[in-house]
Parts: sequence; structure tokens; C-alpha cells
Amino acid sequence: MENKHLLNLLIFILGTLSVSLVKAEDPYKFYTWTVTYGTVSPLGVPQQVILINGQFPGPRLDVVTNDNIILNLINKLDQPFLLTWNGIKQRKNSWQDGVLGTNCPIPPNSNFTYKFQPKDQIGGYTYFPSTAMHKAAGGFGAINVYARPRIPVPYAPPAGDFSLLIGKTYMFRISNVGLSTSFNFRIQGHKMKLVECEGSNVVQNMYDSLDVHVGQSVSVLVTLDQAPKDYYIVASTRFTPKVLTTVSVLHYTGSQTPVSGPIPAGPTTQVDWSMQQARTFRWNLTSNAARPNPQGSFHYGTITPTRTMVFSNSENIINGKKRYAVNGVSYINADTPLKLADYFNIPGVYSTNIIQASPNGAAPRVATSVMAASLHDFLEIVFQNNEDIVQSWHLDGYDFWPVG
Repeated sequence: MENKHLLNLLIFILGTLSVSLVKAEDPYKFYTWTVTYGTVSPLGVPQQVILINGQFPGPRLDVVTNDNIILNLINKLDQPFLLTWNGIKQRKNSWQDGVLGTNCPIPPNSNFTYKFQPKDQIGGYTYFPSTAMHKAAGGFGAINVYARPRIPVPYAPPAGDFSLLIGKTYMFRISNVGLSTSFNFRIQGHKMKLVECEGSNVVQNMYDSLDVHVGQSVSVLVTLDQAPKDYYIVASTRFTPKVLTTVSVLHYTGSQTPVSGPIPAGPTTQVDWSMQQARTFRWNLTSNAARPNPQGSFHYGTITPTRTMVFSNSENIINGKKRYAVNGVSYINADTPLKLADYFNIPGVYSTNIIQASPNGAAPRVATSVMAASLHDFLEIVFQNNEDIVQSWHLDGYDFWPVG
């Protein structure tokens, strides 16, 4: 009898230990995408484009924050191909970012499996090809990262959630069953009025413009409460000598009234207006924002920077050609991806001594420039533009906080 009690006690202890050692993982989502050529007529004229699973634009990737994404990409083109997940932070796995230098291009009739996890990045993003000029031919689409159901938001559940992809080469019609965006908006009720930008307290009226700068991710909550008819949605370029405009149509169910009147115009050259609008955005930490964590994500303002770098862009003539440089170095891709060279200690692919942390007046040159940093470094980066045109910078794969 005593042995039986000891056996039962041992089984209980082992069972308790096994339960305590179980670690529940975040959900996994599996996708298989096949990249092919196809023919569509975005302007009424048939042309060759890049399709993903037969779709142009490609499939919308709908995930929930912290989901583990396993995506097998099969390249059926006759050229090497890569996809980059624009704006998705790649924590300790920059080799999943999908750009030359971190990834080898996927050869024709080959595949590569991307593995990444969008954490605390609720909102709208995009993916697109990063090789050659493939982005101009298609292969792009929307990424929507949703909050977990248990996280409350300060507005009623939207009636719909749509993505609007804006391009300069074609006009497209939008129906109420399938708005397809480089920015994401949610339909609540019925009037084209931006009532709240997610993560901000900005209120706009239906005739205002919303500037979305290169690389920005913006989600807006939209109320539709006008009479059932068709309405314009207009996107135009900013700060360009020639203003490029694309027009789409917002179609109400049951509408028998087509759009009419002049296409609404927006500001196109007012740099100060655009900057002032950007300064009005405020991050509402109670809505669709990163959760507090033990690492102290909300104490970044009190951290002393590990180092400060000044990146100065310039236009130069190098070897008889116009090239653009950063701190005097115009970048060229190496034949070997930088991550592979780093991992396998392959010499001669790049050097961390070529580019300096601030402009030094050296003669401009062409090189594979790499700047070294250490894990957990807190970097302060100053962008210096001495040119006569507005510049944009693409900072991808990590956390960045613009401060001015």
C-alpha cells in the first residue's frame, strides 16, 4: 500500500513538472506563393506583369501580431527574384528581410522559405520585389497586422477593413466588396471623412489631404455616411517637378450616380505644410500600440546613445557618371551577399573601414560600404541633406524613432 502511495505521488509530481514546463507558442500561419508572369490590362492595353498565385496585385497577407509566418516562395520567372517585407521588423533575423546583401536572390525554378514574426506592429504595410525593376511590373501587395482580440481599442469594430494599393501607371475601380493599400483604412458607417488616424488624435474633414511619405505606414479610420453614389479617391505625388496623379472610385452599394465634376486637387509643393501636418500626429498608446514590456520600450528617451552618426547625402560625378553618395561613398552591391560573407568570414567582400560615421570631405568613390554596430547598441543617426531637393531614407528591418 505504501509503495502504491509513493507511485501515485511520483506520478503527480511528474505530471505537475510536465505541465509547468509546457511553453505555448504563438500561432503559426503557413503560405505557399508561386511567382509567375501573366497578362493584365490595367489601362485597357494588355501587358506582361508579375503575378503571385495568379493575382495582380498579389494576395493580401492578413496576420495577427506575434503570428509566426512561414511562407514558401516559388520563383517561376526566368530571372532571380526576392520579396521584401517593407517595415516589418526582423528581430535578430535580418536575413529574412528580402533585399540584396541579406538574401541571395531566389534562382528561377527554385524556392525560398521566409520565416518571420510581426510583433507589436499593428497596422498596414506592403511587400514588394527588391530585385532589378520587378516592383514596376507587379509582385507587390498589402500586409495587414491586426491586434489580438483581447486588446481593446477606443472605437467600435469597423464594418470592413480594406487595403488600397496606389500606383502611378493605371486607374482602377474600387467596389464595396474589394478595396485592395500602401495605406490601410477601415470603414465605419458611411462618409469619406478621416475621423481618427490609428495611433493619433488627428481629425480631418473629407476635403483635407493626408500626406503619406515614403516608407511610412498609416492606418486611418474612415466614416462613410454620404448619399449612395460614386466618389473620387485621388493620390498625387509631392515635391516633384511634374505632379503625377492617380484616381480611383469609391462605389457605394446600389449607386446609380457616377463620379462627376473636376478631380479634387491637393497640395503638391508645400513642404512646410506637409511637415506641419506630420508634427500633429501623436501616438495613442492606448490604441493599437506596442504593449509595455520588461525591456522598457517606453524609456527610450532616457537612454544614452551608444554612438552618434551623421549621414550626409551628395550628388557627384564618379568615373564620368552621375552617382549619389553617403559620406562620400556611392554604394554598389557585392557579388556575395553581405550576411553570407559575415557568417562564413569570407574576406574581400566588404570592409567596415570604408565609410566614416560622419562626412570628412574625402573624394567621392564607389565601394561596398558597410558600417558596423553591435547588438543592443542605441544609435543616434543624423541625416544631413545639402542638396536642393527633398530626400527620403529607407530604414528597414529595425526599430527607428524619428525625432525631428
